[in-house]
Parts: sequence; structure tokens; C-alpha cells
Amino acid sequence: MKPTEYDLIVLGAGAVGENVADRAVQGGLTAVLIEHELVGGECSYWACMPSKALLRSGQALRAARQVPGAAEAVTGELDVRAVLARRDAFTHDWSDESQVQWAEGAGISVVRGHGRLTGPKEVTVTAPDGTATVLTARHAVCVSTGSDPLVPGIDGLRDARPWTSREATSAKTVPASLAVIGGGVVATEMATAYAGFGTEVTLISRSGLLAGMEPFAGELVTKALREQGVRVLLGTKTTRVTRSEGGDVVVETDAGDVTAAEVLVATGRTPRTRDIGLETIGLTPGDWIETDDTMLARGFDWLYATGDVTHRALLTHQGKYQARAAGDVIAARATGRPVSDAPWGAHVATADHQAVPQVTFTDPEVASVGLTERAAREAGYEIRTVDYEMGGVAGASVHADGYTGTARMVVDEKRKVVLGVTFVGPDVSELLHAATIAVTAEVPLDRLWHAVPAYPTINEIWLRLLETYGRPAT
Repeated sequence: MKPTEYDLIVLGAGAVGENVADRAVQGGLTAVLIEHELVGGECSYWACMPSKALLRSGQALRAARQVPGAAEAVTGELDVRAVLARRDAFTHDWSDESQVQWAEGAGISVVRGHGRLTGPKEVTVTAPDGTATVLTARHAVCVSTGSDPLVPGIDGLRDARPWTSREATSAKTVPASLAVIGGGVVATEMATAYAGFGTEVTLISRSGLLAGMEPFAGELVTKALREQGVRVLLGTKTTRVTRSEGGDVVVETDAGDVTAAEVLVATGRTPRTRDIGLETIGLTPGDWIETDDTMLARGFDWLYATGDVTHRALLTHQGKYQARAAGDVIAARATGRPVSDAPWGAHVATADHQAVPQVTFTDPEVASVGLTERAAREAGYEIRTVDYEMGGVAGASVHADGYTGTARMVVDEKRKVVLGVTFVGPDVSELLHAATIAVTAEVPLDRLWHAVPAYPTINEIWLRLLETYGRPAT
């Protein structure tokens, strides 16, 4: 019989919740994960991993066609069935058996069912068979339940049975046509993937693409999507959606009607907090949970939150970063060990504020970290922005014929450190960690001159950015 009392109870056994529990157990505590779906969560089964599996094959095919010699060897089209089979392998056919084995092997208990807070440090779990078990926490409860796709209140949209990111990443067959409502990461990535499958894709965005990133990112992705056959409607409002008796969907917009076999809505996320008992502890169901940098919920000494529910940075890697800080600090506080909660300390998620890395796996990719030019100015920094066309780097010309892309470096002129970097181009995701280190460590520009990029690689873009900025006089 499993115990009903633990040092730590974690609501949600996705990648973030797993990391909270694992760090706490490594710190000497007992921990239990409560999950009503699949252990491993959204990223493993409906987001990061399956989406990238769907994107990679098309990306590899397009890359081969850009290199003479390889291009002549590519005589066929994408094998969609093989792509979907590879995606299924990534998700283990939506079985979480290996994830459960990992958790139990790490000393973490797993309880199946829907967990709801029913009081301070108390969670009631309703199992699939309807039985209820009350669990109590000696030290902490951490909410790591993630987020759900937001379905906006567009007339008729819900009745039209739209796809969300879940249906798009887990589809067993590929529709002949797809309308995508949205202009963010999910919208542009899925438009890229399905266009590669041969689907006729129409992307409908109220503004430009990838708002919040450097403007050139959305512009270059828009151009590329159109070259890949996607019909991109910018500055376009969706007014009504209906599904006909024959099964097709009609999306009515102020630029005319779009008819497709399926419609994907990709307009944001909403916190998965509506039915977890927040009202029993004085919080509002459906709200984001605000935390300090140790991930402790405001106004509590026992409630923590990590991942999407905090609305700090809705990215798996950033949620896992928060989880490591939270699991470690919960263990430290429970055992009386010192807490390192100053900025950049061991028990805080400082990077959430101005050093968040992100990759959009369109083709070209968009890789960014830190502040954009606009965000830096709005934050009050005195900045200088340096741009460089990446096709001018020797390594880029080796990588592919006609390599095109843009890099931007945002510099704090007073401290002479990098505040943000954005790369747009093929395979630029592999450049991002160097930029993340430069931003996080606040490496002075005069020291960056001594970080010599290997030749001929695309990393030489760093030297070109520094040369364009200009070396300080000695």
C-alpha cells in the first residue's frame, strides 16, 4: 500500500513536475507525482518532441536540395507515412511506461488520477475508477500542471471541432488542406510541417508573424513560408468558422473565405488551473500562479508553482530550469540547509527575466535569447544594435548554396555587454547556446573578441558582429 504522506506533492507529471520531484528526492526528501494523463506530459507526447519529429524530415529534404551533389541524389518526395511512424516512435505510441519506470527508479512515487487541493498541504486524488485518496505534504505542494491551447471566442469555432496543437502533432493522417489561425510559434511551425507533407496550407494572422521577436524574424519566415507554398494572410481577422455537412471547414475572414479540410487554432495558451482546487486556498481557478524567483507562490510558505502555470516563460526548457531551482530550494528549506536566493543563486530562476533562449523550428529557424531591440529600449537601456547578413559568412556558403539569414546583437552601451541576440537562418538553433552564455554571464565585448570561432563554420557570425560593432581602442 502506498503511503499517503510525503515531503513533497507535485501536481502534474510532465517534464517540469518530474524535475521538481527528482531534485527534491536527490535532496533527501520523499516526493509523489500526481498525473491524470501521461507521465512525461505535453512536451513528450503533444508538443516539443512530436512537433520536431514532424518538422525534421522536411527540413532535411529541403537542406539536401540546397547542396549540389546531394540535390541531384534527391529524386523523390517526402514519405509522409515514414515521418508519422518516426513521430510515433518518439512518443512511444503514446505509452508512458518508460517514464513511469524512470520515476520509480529515481525513488519518486507516481499516483494516477486527478489531483485537487483540498486544503493547506493537502491534495485529494480521484482515481480513474472514482475512488478518492487524500495525500498530505509535510513541507510543500508544487503545481506543475502546465497549460492548454487557448480557443478564442470566434463565432462558431468551437462547434467546428478545430484542431489544437495536440491534434496537429498527433494526427494519424495528413489532410489535403489546412487552415491555421494564429501567427506565433505553433502556427508557423505546423504550417511549415504540413506544407512539407504536401498539404495546402493557409495561415491567417491578425498581425505579422512571430510578434514579440525581432521584426526581421517574422518577415523572413513569412517569405519562406510563401516560397514553400503556404498562403499567408497577414493583418487578417477571422470572424466566423463553420464546418459543413460534408466535413470541410469554412473560415470567414475580412479578406474573404478560406475552405479547408481541417482548421488549426494556434492563438496562445491558458493555464491548466481551473479544476485543481485553487479556491480552497484562496486563489482563483483558471488564473496563472504568481511566484517569486524561488518559485514560491506569493502569499504562501508551502505552495510552489513551476512551468507554464506561472506565465514566466512558456517553454519546456525554462520550466525545467525553474523546476531544478524549486526542487533544490524545497529540499534546502525542509532540511534547514542554507538558501541561495540572491540573483543568479542556486535556488532562483533569474534567467526567466532577461535571458530566455527560444528556437522556432520553421525553415529558416529563428533562435533568440535575451532582449530584442524594442524590449531593451522599453526597459530603459542605452543600446546599440548590430545586424549582419549571415550569407556573408564563409561557413554559411559551405553549409548551403544561397544561404540566407540575418543576425542581430543588442549591446548595452554603458556596460559593453550583450543584452540579446537573434539568429534567423538554416540550422541556427545550434548557434544559440553560445549566445545564451554571453547574455547570461554578461561577457564583456572585449573578452568576446578572444572567443575565436572555428573556420569555416557559421559560428564565425560572432566575429562579423563584433567587427561591425567595432573593437574598442586600446
